[in-house]
Amino acid sequence: MIHMEINSLDWKKMNGLLPAIIQNAENGNVLMLGYMNQEALIATLTTGQLNLYSRSRKRLWRKGESSGNSMSVQHISVDCDSDSLLIQVLPKGPACHLGYTSCFQPEHQTNLGFIHELIELINERADSKNENSYTAQLFESGLSRCAQKVGEEAIEAVIAAVNNNREELVNECADLVFHLFVLLKACELSFYDVLQCLQDRDRSVHT
Repeated sequence: MIHMEINSLDWKKMNGLLPAIIQNAENGNVLMLGYMNQEALIATLTTGQLNLYSRSRKRLWRKGESSGNSMSVQHISVDCDSDSLLIQVLPKGPACHLGYTSCFQPEHQTNLGFIHELIELINERADSKNENSYTAQLFESGLSRCAQKVGEEAIEAVIAAVNNNREELVNECADLVFHLFVLLKACELSFYDVLQCLQDRDRSVHT
């Protein structure tokens, strides 16, 4: 269960409400904006599911209570003035009642969002036996071949850099990153494990 000091928040500024920005915890995309009173925040902290206050219906509501598109809360951040929240969630289905992934249209996808979609595609290919899929066949060839491809692409990237061929370097680095994602999946790891390692290193440097 997530713990936070509810009474330290500034509930007076908006007459007992706090705006809450809802963000996808995996890719950083903004999903929606909602409002919380103390009851909604307590319910969210207690259940781990996103609860909001409906200003039109004047009542508490749990996201997905009618649609089934619930949101599992992973982390809650408070802004520097203690009068708004950033809530990171894992959504089950679209956030918008119109069926869109995000309530903000047109959807703005972060770079991390695109990477997340690429990782999801690689994960799908790992479980596929599609003979027409290069990625599926690479997984089928085994871990050693996946590792070999990373080495080959790394060498090609180095050669492009030494030759000062910027366009070729970008292309080869794209190939390298793709095959690195494949290798991580083959080892039952992901890009997010690497990100976590980098974040841990950054914290140790600044502590």
